[in-house]
Formats: sequence, C-alpha cells, structure tokens
Amino acid sequence: MMKLLVAPAIAVVLILSITGCKSSSADGPALFCDTTCLKDTIKFNGDFALKPYVYISAKDCRADTLIWSYKGMGINRKTGFTYLLNNSVSINKDNIRCVFNDTSYAWLLFNDCATGRGYQLRLPFNKTADIGRKSSGINNIDKKFSISDNLVVNTDRGNIYIEDMITGKKAMMTFGQKLDIDYDAIHEYIDSVNITNSRIWVKILVDNKWVEKEKNITLE
Repeated sequence: MMKLLVAPAIAVVLILSITGCKSSSADGPALFCDTTCLKDTIKFNGDFALKPYVYISAKDCRADTLIWSYKGMGINRKTGFTYLLNNSVSINKDNIRCVFNDTSYAWLLFNDCATGRGYQLRLPFNKTADIGRKSSGINNIDKKFSISDNLVVNTDRGNIYIEDMITGKKAMMTFGQKLDIDYDAIHEYIDSVNITNSRIWVKILVDNKWVEKEKNITLE
C-alpha cells in the first residue's frame, strides 16, 4: 500500500561565502528566508524498499543540479536546476519539502528565498516521463498558507487548483475573475489561504479590496 512520506533533508551545510553570496541586509527588502550561501548537496531519501532519492547539488552558492532515481532504475535522471525552472532561485534547506509516492514519483516543493515565490516539481521515477513543473505554487512552507500536508496547491491567476500528491485526485475553485497576480510578490494579491481535503478558503485582492472566498470540495 502506498504511503505518504515527507523525507527529512540531510547532509546539508549552509555557510557564508567569501565570494559574494550574502544574507539579507538590514537596509534591503525583507526576504522570505535566509539567502546564506548554499554549499553542500541537499539529500532526500524515501523510506521504501527500492530507496528512491532526490538530490540537489550546489554551485556558486545556488542550487545547480537536480538528480533523482531509485535502486534498480538503472540510471540517474539529471537536469540543471536553473534550466528546469527557467529562472535562478535561492533555496534554503528549511524551506523545501520532498514527498515520495514510492517509486512512482516524488513531489519537490520549495520557495525562492529572495521573493517567496513557490515552485513545485513532480519528478517521475522512470527514464522518459516528463517532469511536471509549476512556478505559481501556493506552498504551506509559507506560514500564511495553511494547507494539508498531502495537498499541492497552485493558481493560474483566475482559479486555485488542489491535488492530492499520492492519489492524484483534484479539486478547484474559481476567483470569479482574472487577477493580475505577480507570483514574485504573492502576498500583495493572496493574503492567506486555509485549504483542507474538504474545503478551500482564500483571502484575495479583487478590485483593490480584500475579499474572502470559500468552497466546500470533494477531491475526485
């Protein structure tokens, strides 16, 4: 029976770089998380018989290469982190989650420390299937977003989408209109959410006014 596993991050050391990677300045804009230089590989390991894993290696203070596989797969799948996201992001081990669905796939959820923008990657454990990726994630790594741990949530500016990371069952709610959301400044448009397997509640900016919307849902 498949089970949900949130793997702990191990073997990670974050240190100050002497080559220009710096933490946030007291005089600069507030950051989502500490941007201290990422130096060593972040490792997630699934507690299943075939030992699936997801690794993020670092270079020049930033995430550089994403590697994932399992015992018996025969190869390591590998891709450039910036190439995959089409953006350079700063990550912190305390602001990243990895959820394994045995050796079917793993979800990697994280937020950019500089902007707070949420990213979501669905990594298939086979040699050819496409990677799923979202750069409009609403992750519960953000303390203003209360979301059940089994759910992945994102938006397309007009709707909010919910998916169970293990079963694949989905639900959604419309905002009622298209919103001009800047994902790099998400809280200027989506103040907070509270999302469970049976209910969606959001506080969003509509026509320069904060509005609360909610909906009872059934994942299917």
